[in-house]
Amino acid sequence: MTSTPAPPALSRRLQAVLHRRPALRLTGLLTPALVWLVLLYIAPLALLLATAFFSTNSFTGRIEYEFSTDNVVDVLTTPEYLLTALRTVGVAAGVTLLCVLLALPLAAYMALVARPRSRPVLVALVLTPLWASYLVKIYAWRMLLVPEGGLLGSLSPGYGWIAVIVTLTYLWLPYMVLPVYAGISSMRGSFLEATADLGARPWTSFRTVMLPLLAPAIAAGSVFTFSLSLGDYITVQTVGGTHQMLGNMVYSTFSVDLPFAAAVAILPLIVMAAYLLTIRRTGALSRL
Repeated sequence: MTSTPAPPALSRRLQAVLHRRPALRLTGLLTPALVWLVLLYIAPLALLLATAFFSTNSFTGRIEYEFSTDNVVDVLTTPEYLLTALRTVGVAAGVTLLCVLLALPLAAYMALVARPRSRPVLVALVLTPLWASYLVKIYAWRMLLVPEGGLLGSLSPGYGWIAVIVTLTYLWLPYMVLPVYAGISSMRGSFLEATADLGARPWTSFRTVMLPLLAPAIAAGSVFTFSLSLGDYITVQTVGGTHQMLGNMVYSTFSVDLPFAAAVAILPLIVMAAYLLTIRRTGALSRL
């Protein structure tokens, strides 16, 4: 049996109600997305944070659901854990800085110098690395960075922090190029030509005119590059040698001591919240 359509009168009545009540219309549009966000993101994150205040029985290995702050206090007061967090922030900041330095000239060429017909091709080439497997790209860099007998030979820095930063920069560079390219493309008028007519040098024009206008785009790209680098653990495990980041600590302990791993996971959350708050106070996010 086929379902009968709603009567026209009922449909018109519903449309009239939604038209008179914009708040109800907005609620209907946002409710599915908010439910999806709460169930698949906020609720698991809240459960993870709650787990940090439990403990693990050292004999049975089972979680004891009794409130305890031992894990959180241990993570926030132990110098070794804080030093690992500082190294992780340093790597994420270094990757973000390199992505900005590489993305600015590349995006400027794509938006201002390249022919209009070739710009879609250049955008596709920037996106091409994202089509390859994450692990394949990391192991490709592992082969390049072999200390002895690798493809780079004596130019290879070997496995360590430099290898980690270089590999993560390659992985996340498209996330910085695309917002910067969109920011340059959205500029109305030839700002650089106008400043040149007023006697400003190219570097002065870029520093005083274009760079402030690109601040929101750079901020948007940095959120991706910084957060993705902050939570990565496979890259440092593959090309980082004996070094560790916060993600490695979580990965190595979650199967044996989930509450402690959840407490370690609080550190990147604190760092990312502070990072977003800093960007927000600069006003860059409000201009996105």
